[in-house]
Amino acid sequence: MNLNDLILRGREALKDESQALLDAAEKLDEKFAQAVELMRASKGKIVVCGLGKSGHVGRKIAATLASTGTAAFFLHPSEALHGDLGMLQVTDVLLVIAFGGETRETLEVAKYAQRRRIPVLALTGKLQSSLAKIADVVIDGSVSREACPLNLAPTSSTTVAMALGDALAIVLMHARGFQEQDFARFHPDGSLGRQLSLVQDHMRTDLAPLIPDDSFDQVITVITAQNYGVAGVFDPQDGLIGAITDGDLRRAMQSAREKVFHMTARSLMTQKPKTIGPERLALDAVRVMEDFRITSLFVVDGQNKVLGLIRMHDLLAAKIV
Repeated sequence: MNLNDLILRGREALKDESQALLDAAEKLDEKFAQAVELMRASKGKIVVCGLGKSGHVGRKIAATLASTGTAAFFLHPSEALHGDLGMLQVTDVLLVIAFGGETRETLEVAKYAQRRRIPVLALTGKLQSSLAKIADVVIDGSVSREACPLNLAPTSSTTVAMALGDALAIVLMHARGFQEQDFARFHPDGSLGRQLSLVQDHMRTDLAPLIPDDSFDQVITVITAQNYGVAGVFDPQDGLIGAITDGDLRRAMQSAREKVFHMTARSLMTQKPKTIGPERLALDAVRVMEDFRITSLFVVDGQNKVLGLIRMHDLLAAKIV
């Protein structure tokens, strides 16, 4: 085969699988909605089970569910039948993946769940199979043919099964109101999780406050001790009324050399410093700091009470930027 033939065969395989996905979308019906409702109503976990290629698909589906807010894990059917069935509890929902619906091990796990009245969802390509007859809800994962030229190797069928699993996870996300902040909590060390982390996840809370009548010496002591390059000036209710930076001190010493050592925090501070709320994205804090060419922001609540300080230095260290 020449290069053009290889490219043509590759395109044909992708088109076959794409068509299988389009067909699956058209076949989606109320059974899919019933499956989502059963999963959403579960007070336990979604236990995903499958053998062979279906097992590989099942592991991915379980991982997707778990990362999008639905408690889930993969249960290997052979290991389940040799002591791991105890992992399946009455509060769980069992999702069995088997294209042919006749795999002995997965059938035995489904029968066990049925005996314990654990809801069984079947994702299968054979709607009249033994698995389909056991299941409470059957999701149609059938394909007209595999992308394999021999129509033997699981290709289009596994693609459809994985896509249907993704669809279940995505619809559950919507049904549960899963948001960016929730995603970040499940992915704290990933790049997406870092970008979606919140200001409150990175703020410093060990702040030494100044009051308006504090002396120049007290201002120097606080800024030097914290080494944050900034100190907040608070009112008696911990409300933020001003901020003093290293730059403010240098400018005061340049403009009022003789008076600076007698100045108070009130006369040194910048009024109405830039602030941000704790529930804002850390990336929002980066944008504010970049826009105003500053390196830190005080974190305040809705009543302007100081909760902490977020610094560009810490956000760089956390690889937010």
